[in-house]
Amino acid sequence: MSELNNIVLKILSNKKGILAADESNGTMTKRLDSVGVKSSPESRLKFREVLLSSEEGMKNIGGVILYDETIRQKTESGKKIPELINSFGSVTGIKVDTGAKKMVNSPVETITEGLDGLRERLEDYYELGARFTKWRAVIHINKSYPSELAINANAHALARYASLVQEAKMVPIIEPEVLMSGDHNINRCYEVTAKVLKECYKELKFHEVDLKGTILKPNMVLPGDRCSIKSNTEEISEMTLKCLKENVPPEVPGIAFLSGGQSEIEATQNLNAINKINDTNFILSFSYGRALQQGALKIWGENQEDVLNTQKIFTQRSKMNGLASVGQWLKELETK
Repeated sequence: MSELNNIVLKILSNKKGILAADESNGTMTKRLDSVGVKSSPESRLKFREVLLSSEEGMKNIGGVILYDETIRQKTESGKKIPELINSFGSVTGIKVDTGAKKMVNSPVETITEGLDGLRERLEDYYELGARFTKWRAVIHINKSYPSELAINANAHALARYASLVQEAKMVPIIEPEVLMSGDHNINRCYEVTAKVLKECYKELKFHEVDLKGTILKPNMVLPGDRCSIKSNTEEISEMTLKCLKENVPPEVPGIAFLSGGQSEIEATQNLNAINKINDTNFILSFSYGRALQQGALKIWGENQEDVLNTQKIFTQRSKMNGLASVGQWLKELETK
């Protein structure tokens, strides 16, 4: 297990975080459509390769989560994508769940699937170069939800997944995402996030998962996107850290927040504020998708040959989040 702990530290230490480039083909198609680019295996690879081949941008990226299609692709020069990632000292990761599916007798809640055949798929991904994995549980929140069933079922699935991943000599990312969509206030988000985390670690312990060889990927404690009462950065950082301290066991070495609908600047600013008051032994870093890629995607969509400026935007976001991961980000640096 010390080897798994070393992988965690390699991914998250020294101002590094995770690039979540594991969008499904459907999600990536929507992203490309939004900038006027036709989606295809070639165009999806082309954009990702621009980011992954950025020497400066990858300096603050300790790990990259890929989708099944991407981990099997090669660059124009014939180099395999995991080889490209590893060439910058980063670690290759892979999304292994098969998506959130509607729960029986529930109009909105979901259970994440993908346990069937997972052991065999993990062997394949290890051979392809993956050394960490991701499984996302989706927790809906409003006045009626989440139900006990949804919390328990998703925590159980996360624990079964994590135990199989460690058996395959890889690091599991535990991602129980309490969604930001809704009109709930920050106190309701805190209450639900605490409950979800508590149940997850109860199941992980029951399944004898070694927490020192895991990464937690939680949501920050935030008000819903339709909530009329907005919260400032100080409140968000204090409540997020309090929630983690009370519900995440100290053996967990690293926590990489998801951005969950925040803007690029908000995700960086809130991460920085949390680290400024971090009095724990947790490494608190980032595992961002849109919050690392959106600005670069817009530039690339305007001119797919403009690799330099696309990489420049990606490098800026990567660098800003690297600083935020140790509480050294300043707003004025955004304009430099």
